[in-house]
Amino acid sequence: MTALTEYQRLECPGIWREAAGAQRREVIVALGDATVVISDSRSERALAHWSLPAVLRLNAGELPALYAPGDEAGETLEIDEPAMVAALEKVHSIIEARRPHPGRLRMTVLGSVLAGVTALGVFWLPGALVGHTAAALPFAKRQEIGVGLLTDLARVGGAPCASRLGDSALSQLATKLFGTGATQIFVMRDGVTDAVHLPGQILVLNRALVEDQDTPEVAAGYLLAERLRAEDSDPMVQLLQWAGLRATFRLLTTGNLPEDALTGYAEVLLTTPDAPVDDAALLSRFAAAGVGSTAYAYAVDPSGESVLALIEADPHPGGATGRGAVLPDEAWVSLQGICGD
Repeated sequence: MTALTEYQRLECPGIWREAAGAQRREVIVALGDATVVISDSRSERALAHWSLPAVLRLNAGELPALYAPGDEAGETLEIDEPAMVAALEKVHSIIEARRPHPGRLRMTVLGSVLAGVTALGVFWLPGALVGHTAAALPFAKRQEIGVGLLTDLARVGGAPCASRLGDSALSQLATKLFGTGATQIFVMRDGVTDAVHLPGQILVLNRALVEDQDTPEVAAGYLLAERLRAEDSDPMVQLLQWAGLRATFRLLTTGNLPEDALTGYAEVLLTTPDAPVDDAALLSRFAAAGVGSTAYAYAVDPSGESVLALIEADPHPGGATGRGAVLPDEAWVSLQGICGD
C-alpha cells in the first residue's frame, strides 16, 4: 500500500540518469506500492525501482526537483511536475513521521521522568517531609515549640495572665478535663477570640471566657472542643506548612527551628477560622469529662439553633455539682481573677 492512496495512480514525465556520467533519459515516473517506479517513456519497461523511504531530494525548494535513491547514489531523477513533487514531499513527510526516533523517544522518556521528579518535589515532597518531621518530634520538643508560639502570641495579645491561685485553678481544670498529664492551659488578656491550641498540648483561652461567665462549664467546653481540633489536625503540621521547607528540614536535621521561624505565626492562628467539630465526638468528650454541654452551646450560639444537638443530648443537663463539679467554687473565683486588673 502506498503511503497515501490518493497518489496511487499518479504519473509524470521525468529525466533519469542511471549513473553520474551516464546519459540523461526521458522516463515516466509513477508512485508504486512502496516505491517510485521509473520506466522507459517509449517501451514503458521498468528501468528502476526506488524505495520511497530512501528517496532524497537534493535541491530543496528548486525546480526541477532533483532526487536520488540514497545518500551515496550516483543515480538521479529530475521531476518538473508540481503535482508529483508535492506528492513525493507529502509521502516523505508521512514516512518520516512514522519512522522510529530513538533520540526523540529518549528525550520524551527523559522529559517524562523529569516532569515526574518535578511533580514529586512540588506536590509530594513538601507534604511528606512535613508529616515525617512532625511525627518524629518528641513531646518535649513539641512543648518547647508550643511555648515559643505562646511567646509570639504575647507579642500580639500581651503576656498570659498569671497568679498563684489562678494558676492552681488552671491546673485543676486541666486535670478535670484531660486527666493527669502534660496539658497546660493559659489565659490571654487580648488577641485570642475564644480559644486556640498550640503544639505540645497547650491550650489558650480568652479572659472573657472566665471573667464574663457564671460557670466554668463554658471555658471547659471551649477547651474540650479545641483539644478535639488539635487531635483532628496536628498543630505541628500546620505550623511547619506555614514555616516552609527550609525551616522543616532544619528542624528534622538539627532538632531546632530557625530563630525567626515562629515570628508572625500568631497572626495566622488568630485570624484562621475555627474548624468545625463533630457534635457526637464533642458530646463524648463532655460525657467523659463529666461536664454539661448546654452552657457551652449557648455561649457559642445564644439562639441555640446551630447547637441544638449539644443542648438536647447534654450528658449532664443539670450541670456537675459537688465533688463532680468542673471546679470548686473557690478555685473558680480564683480563676476569674487571674488577670487581676
